Amino acid sequence: MKKIFNSASEDETAYLARMFAAVTKPGDIWALHGTLGAGKSVFARAFIQKLTGAKEVPSPTFTLLQMYVAPEFDIYHYDLYRLKSPDEIFELGVEEAFYTGVSLVEWPEKMGAFAPRNMWTVEFKVEDNRRVISVSSDDAEKSERLKNVG
Repeated sequence: MKKIFNSASEDETAYLARMFAAVTKPGDIWALHGTLGAGKSVFARAFIQKLTGAKEVPSPTFTLLQMYVAPEFDIYHYDLYRLKSPDEIFELGVEEAFYTGVSLVEWPEKMGAFAPRNMWTVEFKVEDNRRVISVSSDDAEKSERLKNVG
């Protein structure tokens, strides 16, 4: 299932992220696709703030990973832009994160063949000063949750 949302501002993108944060569960992996400046970090920041109340949510551009503690699970925010090889993801502890926590992955294509199958796919496109954000999943249970958003 796929749903498409339009966002005319960072506030609208953040609102959408908070809606998805409210329906996320341990084991969810959010693959955030889009060019530089498309809204991936805005989405991730609002998502994390909704679940943790964190005031500061820095981008993990240089550290590749930031971890946050939410009441029911840990949140792992990956920025894989600087990865040189897909197998480097294992140095970041993705195995545990992907199974026990909630993961937000910017530049998920850098995982190559190691990308998990059952991810949420979030695509950000810039069109005429607005963002078109499509969210999809082929998983039946995730599709049910997606129906309830928006």
